[in-house]
Parts: sequence; C-alpha cells; structure tokens
Amino acid sequence: MSKEQLLDRALGAYLGLACGDALGATVEFMTPKQIQKRYGVHRDIIGGGWLGLEAGQVTDDTQMSLAIGQVIIDHQGWNIRAVADNFVAWLESNPPDIGNTCRRGILRYRDSGELFGAPREDNAGNGACMRNLPVVLSTLNRPDFFGEWSLQQCHITHNHPLSNAATLTLGRMVERLVNGLDCKQEAEQLISQHGEFAYDPYPGKASAYIVDTVQTVLHYFFSTDSFESCLIGTVNQGADADTTGALAGMLAGAKYGAGQIPERWLTRLDQQVAAQIREQTAVLVRISEDHSIRPE
Repeated sequence: MSKEQLLDRALGAYLGLACGDALGATVEFMTPKQIQKRYGVHRDIIGGGWLGLEAGQVTDDTQMSLAIGQVIIDHQGWNIRAVADNFVAWLESNPPDIGNTCRRGILRYRDSGELFGAPREDNAGNGACMRNLPVVLSTLNRPDFFGEWSLQQCHITHNHPLSNAATLTLGRMVERLVNGLDCKQEAEQLISQHGEFAYDPYPGKASAYIVDTVQTVLHYFFSTDSFESCLIGTVNQGADADTTGALAGMLAGAKYGAGQIPERWLTRLDQQVAAQIREQTAVLVRISEDHSIRPE
C-alpha cells in the first residue's frame, strides 16, 4: 500500500467518526419506528435531535477524540495526565453532552488527582471505546504502545473487562483496515473470548452498553458494502446513535477511505472540526512512524 492510500484510510477513519457522530446525534434516543415515522430513512446531517445541535455539530465522541489527539501531538508521544487534564478542560467548557460515566471519572480526577478509577460493574459503557482512534493512528504497527495507551485512557473513566476488550478489538480492526488488511479475525477473537458480543443473528439493540454498541457496529459494518450504507443502517437503529454512528463511521472510513465519504456529509460537517481532524491525522500517522518515541 502506498503512503497516500494509508493516509486516505486513516483520514477516512477520523472523518468517518465525526460524520457518524453528527449524523447519528439527530436520532439519538429514538427508536427505529420513531425514526421511520419522522424521517423515513435518516440519511442527511441536519442537526437537531434532543441536544438541538446545529447541522454538522459533533458531540463528545469527536470532541474527546480530538482532546486525546492533541495531547499526543503536543507531547510527540504519550502523557496520560495531560489526557486527563484535557478532559477536565473539555468538561469545564460546557460541552453539549457528556455521559454520566465520563463525567464521574473526570470529576474524580479533577477533585482528587486520581487518574484511574477502580473496576466497576457500571463501567461497561461505550465512552472509552468511542474516543480511542487517535491512539490507534499514532501507534500503527506499534502494538506495545497501542495496548498500554488505550487502556490508560479507558481507565480514566471506564474500567471494565468488556469495555477494555471492545476498545482494544475495534482499535486493532482499524489498524488492520488502515493497512489494507482484513479485520474479521479480530471480531471473531473478541467473540470467542467474550461470547456476549456475538452479533449474528443481530439482537437489534443499540444502547450505550458496550455489548449493544459493538453488536450494532459489527452487524452493519460486515453486512454492508459501502461507507454510506454502513452508516445509514447503523444510525437508523437509533438509541445511542451518535456513538454507534461514530464507531461504524470509523471502521467504514478505515476500510473505504476518505474518498468514499459522501461529499454532502463532508460539506455539512463543522469545518473547524474537519480541519482539526485533517491536521491531527497527518501528524498522528507521522508519529506512528517515529521509532525514537518511548513509552511515557
């Protein structure tokens, strides 16, 4: 694969995440029947939804990803305390949405300085998985760094075996897709280790519970043949549609490349966010190639 192809897939993953976030946010917490009644098939980035977003505005999925990406760029590597500090700054900026588990973990760090929360049964949400893409892009072909950095950022807010496993699996899938390789074996390995994630037959749930999220994302990713069909199918399941959309867009973008993302979505996407993503992607991939970088 050429460097240009790799960069196109890496950018596709990041822009795909943001487009899925912006597209899905409109129908977050709706049921498929409610979506069908109101929109027929929801296929355009129009904003609105329960958050009353502007068309193209993104939510915590993309914003927290950008916060992690900026730390990696600023430090030319990893600094977990700087990640937590960026999360605090983001929390205090009054974002449009923040999940309860993310809020709890960030406030714990802000108020006590404790970076990592203890394992909890109610930490099995999708909030750590949704923001891990910058780690993936900055550690392409560096599995030693990938695992350590991923789990550290997870445990600021989410410390649960299912969250950990899903975050690592989707990250490894993106790494393989960006490198032009098949990724299905990673999904199969996840299911062999944690049978809860089995998605065939598809159970039809798309909540923020990490199992429901991943089942939805894998079902539509593996049963569609284009970026657009993957994302439209995913978000029309409703429920936690900004995050299922973001993760499906991440995988589909890594597979099909930025050039296959519909232009109507790219032009609607918040252009400041799109510019940040383009800048971060180039630097993060460059960092992944710098073998002088050492763990924190």
